[in-house]
Amino acid sequence: MVAAARFLCLLALLFPLCGCGGKGGDGGKIQVLILRGPSAIAFAGWLEHPPVIGGREAAVRILDSPALMQAALMRQEADIAVLPMISAANLYNKGIGYVLAGCPVWGTLYVVERGDIDGADRSLFVFGQGTTPDVLARHYLKEKGLHYVPDYSFATAGEVLQGIIGGKIKRAVISEPFLSMGLSGDTLLRVTADLNTPEGFAQAAILFAPSLADCRGELDSLFGASCRFASENPAAAIRILERHGLFPAGALTAESIGRCKIRYAPAIESEERITAFLTLIEAYEPKAIGGKLPGREFITGER
Repeated sequence: MVAAARFLCLLALLFPLCGCGGKGGDGGKIQVLILRGPSAIAFAGWLEHPPVIGGREAAVRILDSPALMQAALMRQEADIAVLPMISAANLYNKGIGYVLAGCPVWGTLYVVERGDIDGADRSLFVFGQGTTPDVLARHYLKEKGLHYVPDYSFATAGEVLQGIIGGKIKRAVISEPFLSMGLSGDTLLRVTADLNTPEGFAQAAILFAPSLADCRGELDSLFGASCRFASENPAAAIRILERHGLFPAGALTAESIGRCKIRYAPAIESEERITAFLTLIEAYEPKAIGGKLPGREFITGER
């Protein structure tokens, strides 16, 4: 009996009895990749207090663009990734075997105007042609019967902000946190429309590697707690984000975090809203999600 007990202890040391796997690229840590922007706000708490998942600490890395995120996922470098929902659907349609956990961000896009606008000016400057900002802008114009003409002269939200503050443009779609940066520094800037429905669109996604499937309940709990920290303690979240250099001092406010509509909802509980959002994207820009709606298994995780 003593020998058997010793053998079991040795096995436990060599093969930890945890059902959660991972890439193990950083001393066996869980690799977490998060896109800079509202997704990083939703996970501010993890920057200073990385969670332990299945007995292993998470290592969090912030990426600056969806292209970098997609490349990392194509190389299977992440255990967990937070990225735009359309990118997640696109990658799924390409055969990347990550599982959708849920959605942490349900808003961020607004129409702003600056100063007086000539009634003949029908321009609406939009960034991200062919992506979520563009689709939701076109959908909004159609729903409201507005005859503005989308102008894609600026590629990013930052460029749009510079253009509108510099007086080069009068009306534009902009996202948080750039909206708050503009509002804090320009009294002539005003929000004229919210492109998000009251309940929001499932704009962001959290993916995890199949090796973490046995940790699904633990992951949902951790994702929910992270989003609650950001939404319920915005001042603390802002201090962390500024300390880590992700946003300039004073760029974020409690109001800007509120406008991001941060809350975690597991995919299976949000199936209808995720499907509705992806169906909307497909109607306007099917290439953005890989040419077709992903199968229901994208949301349910069933294979």
